[in-house]
Amino acid sequence: MLQLARWRVILVAVVTVFGILFALPNFLPERVRDSLPAFMPRQTVNLGLDLRGGSQLLLEIDVATLQRQQLDNVADLMATALRDATPQIRYTGRAVVGDAARIRLVDPTQMEAARRALRSVATSPTGGNDIYTFTESADGLIEARITPVHLRELSRQAAQQSIEVIRRRIDPTGTAEVSIARQGDQRVVVQAPGVTDPQQLKDRIGQTALMTFHMVREVDPGDAAAGRLPPGTMLVQPSPDSDNAPEIVERRPRFTGERLVRANPSTDPQTNEFVLSFQLDSEGSRIFCRITRENTGNRFAILLDNQVLTAPRINEPICGGSGQISGNFSAQTANDLAVMLRAGALPAPLTVIDERTVDASLGRDAIQSGGLASGVAALITFVFMILAYGLFGVFACVALIINLTLILAGMSVVGAALTLPGIAGLILTIAMAVDANVLIYERMREEAASGRSPALSIDAGFSRAMITIIDANLTTILAAMILFQFGAGPVRGFAWTLSIGVITSVFTAVMVTQILIAWWFRIARPKQMPI
Repeated sequence: MLQLARWRVILVAVVTVFGILFALPNFLPERVRDSLPAFMPRQTVNLGLDLRGGSQLLLEIDVATLQRQQLDNVADLMATALRDATPQIRYTGRAVVGDAARIRLVDPTQMEAARRALRSVATSPTGGNDIYTFTESADGLIEARITPVHLRELSRQAAQQSIEVIRRRIDPTGTAEVSIARQGDQRVVVQAPGVTDPQQLKDRIGQTALMTFHMVREVDPGDAAAGRLPPGTMLVQPSPDSDNAPEIVERRPRFTGERLVRANPSTDPQTNEFVLSFQLDSEGSRIFCRITRENTGNRFAILLDNQVLTAPRINEPICGGSGQISGNFSAQTANDLAVMLRAGALPAPLTVIDERTVDASLGRDAIQSGGLASGVAALITFVFMILAYGLFGVFACVALIINLTLILAGMSVVGAALTLPGIAGLILTIAMAVDANVLIYERMREEAASGRSPALSIDAGFSRAMITIIDANLTTILAAMILFQFGAGPVRGFAWTLSIGVITSVFTAVMVTQILIAWWFRIARPKQMPI
């Protein structure tokens, strides 16, 4: 006890100095922080939505559209399975009607062969239960429907995938402290501190942003007007900002935007119009080169969410893996589209079912109330420890001040957002921080009462109370981890603040007080314990 390892003293000194440096910006005005040297930390604790104000959206997966997309894929899989069967099974009438994908056999006597061919479509790729159910009729009609269990799983997957896409769209740099969490099977909650207009979020999130490339089919205008379209084609409308005409395109895209590795707004040097420049990955470049080589002289349409952006003619093979898209863009729309394409497409459209705006003035009141509560909690703790343990209580109070400094520094470094529940976790940490000191000091009292010398009593207090301290704080950490794993938003903020507080509390209550008491003992050489 009295022979402290040098590394312990150095560790405490270094951690304390760095803690003060990283916590200091929280107490400085913004203009002072901006004037600090480049090597000095400037990051402060981020305030959550309830303290800083901002916007909240509750989004819901459009399950009907998701189901239709999936059924459209199922219809393609059914057609492929029948076409690849040996011998080939002829079909017609591929379509999606209501909640079913349907296809009709030209020869109904091939129903048994079709049933065997479609077996692979019905079974889950992971080897689980069937994900589609098939019904048949005597005239050769086959219908496939998604099972309720698989549809719920698709909704959960779509919600989970949407979280990362939304995060990349509204927080591409990862510094805005946006909170995005799944709620139930098909809902997503988005909280954006500092965003006072929910429309900004809706503009970024509202589009699915699925870019596809389709070959244009030249059709007689009279047939197109009458709705007589060739099999495997569809009529698509131009985007609202475009001067293009409606186009008849192949239903299945030849290429999708998943191969994009870069999308940036730029200007066309010839027309000086805003365009979207893109770069494909190596595989995408190879595929795009093959498509343009095979279709030189034909037109292809670039669709965004099934709306035509542009439909140019392929004059020569495009094998460089880069290009540009025009569409009467403004600087803002070109930039927004580039952000959405870089973030990726949503798996299904999202519908806003609730939106809220939190006033920042409420946050100021909450911060003042939370600061007052934290100050009162700290004052009461200081008074209790000094009255109960005298000089050793003062040492515990010094350790508590260092502890609070380290908590602020830790939250500033990791960029954790401080919310109202986080303030509650901070206040709880103040009360819990001296628990370890109480255990250590009470053990010292017991050892001193049994006749041991002050040196042995101090040593026993730290060594024998350590198991209890670790046990108590380990269970708290585990509880905080569970809250962080299964909670969302403010619950995670509480768990994060509590976790940082527990770690710093053990460090200060054990190592800081141990060093302070050791220094006091060497100077005072007491004959009896002062507690």
